[in-house]
Amino acid sequence: MPKIKMKSNSSAKKRFKLTANGRVKRKKAYLRHNLGAKSTSAKRNLRRGGYVSETQEHQIKAMLPYGT
Repeated sequence: MPKIKMKSNSSAKKRFKLTANGRVKRKKAYLRHNLGAKSTSAKRNLRRGGYVSETQEHQIKAMLPYGT
């Protein structure tokens, strides 16, 4: 182990998880307020979460050097 470790981005640690296949999991947005205007099925779909797009994965992985 090297003496100097890279710092992980604290906000990224809380928001993203890396899967075993190397994809980046995330939670979907728009489930915080104005829920009365959204249909039940839309809210159910937002609970599922999703994946970061492949074009942005490298940015998230740079913030999480140890795959936290």
